[in-house]
Parts: sequence; structure tokens; C-alpha cells
Amino acid sequence: MDNRTFVFALKGCEQLVGVFEGEEIHCQIYKLGFDLNLLILNGLIHFYLKHGSLVSACYLFDTSSVKDVVSWTTMIDGYAQKNLPEEALKLFYSMLSSNVEPNEVTMITVLSACSLMGNLSVGRLIHEYIEKSNVNRTLNLVNALMDMYVKCGCLTTAREVFDKMETRDVFSWTSMINGYAKDGDLKLARNFFDEMPERNVVSWNAMIAGYSQKDQPEEALKLFHEMEKTGIQPIEEGTLVCVLSACSQLCCLGLGRRIYQYYVYLKKVQLSVTLTNAFIDMYAKCGNIDEAAKLFNKMPKKDLVSWNSMIIGCAAHGYAKQALDLFEQMKSMGLWPDDITFVGVLSACSHGGLVVEGRKYFEDMIRVFSLEPKAEHYACMIDLLGRVGLLKEAYELIKIMPMEPDEAAWGALLNACRMHKNVKLGKLAAGRLLDLDPKDSGIYVLLANLCATGRRWDDVRMVRSMMRDRGIKKNPGCSSIEVDGESYEFLVADKSHPRSEEIYQVLDDIFLLLKLEGYVPDTSQFMSLREAGCGDCVPSYLAVHIVPDMTPGDTDWFDVRIMFITKSGAGKCRVETGTTLFPVEANSRLHLAGKDEVQLLVQSPLGLVSGYIVLLTESGRPKTILFHMSEASPKGLVQLDQKRTSQLFVSA
Repeated sequence: MDNRTFVFALKGCEQLVGVFEGEEIHCQIYKLGFDLNLLILNGLIHFYLKHGSLVSACYLFDTSSVKDVVSWTTMIDGYAQKNLPEEALKLFYSMLSSNVEPNEVTMITVLSACSLMGNLSVGRLIHEYIEKSNVNRTLNLVNALMDMYVKCGCLTTAREVFDKMETRDVFSWTSMINGYAKDGDLKLARNFFDEMPERNVVSWNAMIAGYSQKDQPEEALKLFHEMEKTGIQPIEEGTLVCVLSACSQLCCLGLGRRIYQYYVYLKKVQLSVTLTNAFIDMYAKCGNIDEAAKLFNKMPKKDLVSWNSMIIGCAAHGYAKQALDLFEQMKSMGLWPDDITFVGVLSACSHGGLVVEGRKYFEDMIRVFSLEPKAEHYACMIDLLGRVGLLKEAYELIKIMPMEPDEAAWGALLNACRMHKNVKLGKLAAGRLLDLDPKDSGIYVLLANLCATGRRWDDVRMVRSMMRDRGIKKNPGCSSIEVDGESYEFLVADKSHPRSEEIYQVLDDIFLLLKLEGYVPDTSQFMSLREAGCGDCVPSYLAVHIVPDMTPGDTDWFDVRIMFITKSGAGKCRVETGTTLFPVEANSRLHLAGKDEVQLLVQSPLGLVSGYIVLLTESGRPKTILFHMSEASPKGLVQLDQKRTSQLFVSA
């Protein structure tokens, strides 16, 4: 048994979870008199640092009479790994004063400490020392130097180091991609990514994270699909966390579910707390709060982010009571809430109209939890008070805010004024918002709608005039939908999709069915100057002729259920069958002879008639026909059904 035996034994103990076996070997080393052996001493220091026992490692290091470069480097690295960069640098200076020459590994650990501190001036001093000393400039050392400049935000010098490198590896390229992505220069980051001779999962993750964190989720998901096609598996949770964040932004629930099934359910990736939190956040933001709750309840260990994600998810979906119950459960578990927790709690109170509870929690932030409310907390309280009509109190709260009110605070007040038709206070809030962001078209639209609600048409014209004079254009509304894992985006009246005609037909049918079930859309947000109704519109007539195509066994009778609606919700209707003519209501069921032909006449003052007709024959097989006619229809002729079961002719 010699010193190498103990070193190998300690290396083996580093792979174990506990320190008991290593401590037993330490006892044997002491008993056999090997405790003064420098090689074994360095092995013991490394063992204790590996298991997080910084105190034991420091004791061994401080009480040792002999230290070499390995001893110093191991301890410096230990401090850096423990996120104590200042202590690491102090030890490095002590090493220099002890006349111990550092090697390239020492300098890598020192540069790592500079990166943690984000101290560029110290990093430059270390760079100068490397240039003047005899330290071997290995690829790993140059990578560490470049990475230090990247993490200290000095991309210009990092690029200079990169350009001078004779040899580069994947880490070199990835470090520059990380730097430019975090700096917001995604175009340059993508150039580096595309020029890489080879990529690993860390490289893909850096670029995906850049897109996801800089509000370009579409590009993030597109790159993720490309990565999967190359056969690279996102074995690191960081990649999936970024992809799930992009799914949350785009509401891509299908892709999020596929990621769970393929990577987690099939055990390709370990479901850590961080990854579970990302799934909970994704499910909640994609509208599936039940799935989020199921995953949350299965977690064996929850951190503050887990609770915050669930509280905010419940609040966003209007489950105010559940959100507050979760908050109380979290407190009973001994977890201390942070400012993000209270954003969720106050948001829940706002959506639930819980004024008393909201006031209490707002006060508890300071009194109980010693948390100073931030601008977002004040915005939540202003929203809460405004929603229930306490506009004066909401305005008073804005005036006593310790910080300058931001867009969220004034926006919440303006929205409340719109809800409760307080034009005077709304104009004040809109004025403050325009001072903060004069280019935001949404503010002008809200103000115009508010004035229109109060029938102040001169003010509406003034707002529109302001928009024209300032060159402000209303940003078109935008929505997106996910189909087979791919996201499609549509603007208002967008016809760029190759199947737009079919899409609009389906939308018309859905809207029709909603209206027939009694749904009345809220058009109060439409920016309009129309002050009167459309009584002057030319009435139009719609005739629907139904000729049953009877099949054997259906010759005796058939039922016709007639549903119709006009744009204004009003209109006249009469049914003519054979020689009989009689008026019908908007929802009628007729029992007719098998050979009768039905003619439905609808008069609409707005030139728009829609409806559906259900044919129910003796065999009980329903046949549904939708019809729709507007002024745009040539001669009012619309053919919507080509089935053998019926013939439909529509004419004006």
C-alpha cells in the first residue's frame, strides 16, 4: 500500500453520495502516517470540496506546512465552485505572494472567478498577467479568457480573442453565440451558429435560448425542429426549458405535450424540479390549468417557482379562490413568498373582485413579509380597485406611489375608466400614457372608444386627428393557432393563407351558430364614428327553396327546422309550402308532407341573412344546411350544399 493507493481510493469515494467512506479512509491515512504526504493531502482536499465540505478542505489546506500549485489551484477552484469568487481571488493573490508559480489550470479557475464577479477590470489585469507570464496558452485557457470577456459584457475584446485563435473548438463558437444572443444581437449570433464546423447540444441550446428569451419563439421552435432532424437529443433540461418557454409564448400546447410524452414519459430526460416548473408554466399559459395542477400535485418536491407558477396560472384563468388557497398552503409549508408570488396573489384578487382580501395582502407584503411593493404590485391594486368601480381610490393610489407610475398603472386606470364610462378621468390617464409612449396606437384606440361610449363624437374625431397628425396607425390585430405542432399567424382580414376561403367559411359558420344560440358580441371596442343606426339601409329579401331528395323509406313525411338570423338580429320571415303561406318565428319546426317544397322568405334591413335548416326524414337521419347571403353576393345567389339528400337554392 502506497500513496497512490489512497489517492485512487479517494477518487472512488468522490463518486459516492455521502462522505462516510472517505472519512474512514482519512482516518486510515492518519493512523498509517500518510497525512503529511502532499499527493494524498491534495487528494483529501479535492475529496472534501467535491462533497461540499469547504470547512474541512480549508482546515487541511491551512494546517499544511507544504503546498504546491495543485494545492492552491484546488482550493481556488473550490471557492469558485462555491460561488465565492472574492475569496478565490484573495487566495490567488496569496499564492503569488508565496512565490508559487500558477499554471494554466490555475488561471482557468481564476478567470472563472472573474466571470462570476462580472468584474471586467480585474479580468483585464488577469489577462495582462497571462500575457506577461510563462503560462502555457492552451486552448482551454484561451476559451476561458474569451468566456470571461463574454460574461463581463465586453464582446469587442472577446471577438478579438476569438479572431486571434489558431484553433477553435465547439466551446469557442458556443461562447460567442451565447454572448451575442444575451446581448440581443441575434443576427450576429445566428451567423456564428451557421458558420460552426460542428455543433453539440450546448450550441443548439445557446441559440434556441437566445430566440426564446428575446421574444422570438417562432424561431426558437423552428430551430428546435431542425435540431431534432439532425438526430441530436436535447438531453440537457436547459434546452427543453427554453423550448417550453417558446411553447408558452405561442400557446403551442400540442408541441408541449409531445415533448412530455417523448422525452419525459419515455425517460429520455430526467424530470427535475426546474423542468417540471417549465411544464407547469407551459400548461397554464396554454390554457390547460387542469394538466398543470395534475403535474404540480405529483411533484415530490416543490420550490418557490413551482408555487408561483401555479398561483399565477390559477389567477390568470380566473380561479381566484384556488390561487389564494395555494398561497396559504405555501405559507403553511414554510416557504417565504417573494415579489413574484404577490403579483400572482394580487392578480387573483383583481380577477375575482376580492377588494378586502387584496388590500390585506398588499398590506401584508410590508407588515408581515418585509417586501417593498414594486410598480407591478401597485398596478395590480389599481386594476383591482378600478374593476369594481373604485376609480377615485385607484387614482389616489397612483398619486401616492413611491415610484413614478408606469404604463401598467395608467393603463389599468384607463381600462377601468372605459369599463365604468368615466371619460374625464380616462382622458387624464390617456394623456399620461401618451407622455410615456406617444407611439402606442392602443392608447389612442382606448381613448377614442371611451369618448364614443360617452357619445362625445368631437373628442373621437380629435383623437383620430391626433393619430393622423402624428403618423400613428392602428396595429392590426393578430392571432395564432397551432396545427400539428406548427404555429400559424393571422392578421385582421388576412387572406394570405392558401386556404383562407375555406377558413373564412368555417368562421362564418361558427359565428352563425353562436348567434343562433343567443351569443351577442361585444362591439364596444370597435373604433367607430357611427352615431346612428342603419335605418336608412336598403332592405333585402332572401328566398330559400328546399326540395327534398327523398330516399326509399322516406316518402311519407319530413320535418324542417328553420333557424335564421340577420345582422341586426331583426327581420321578418314567412314560409310558403305548396299553396300555404304563413309567418314563422326565428326558431321554428314544421311537419310537412313528403313531396312538399318549402320556400323561406326572410326580410333583413341590413342586407345580411344567415341561418341553417335541418331536414329530419322518417328514418331519423338529420341533414343540416347552412345558408348565408350578403350584399356582396352576386344577385344573392349562394350555393352551400351539394349533398344528394337535398337541393338548396338561395336568391335575393
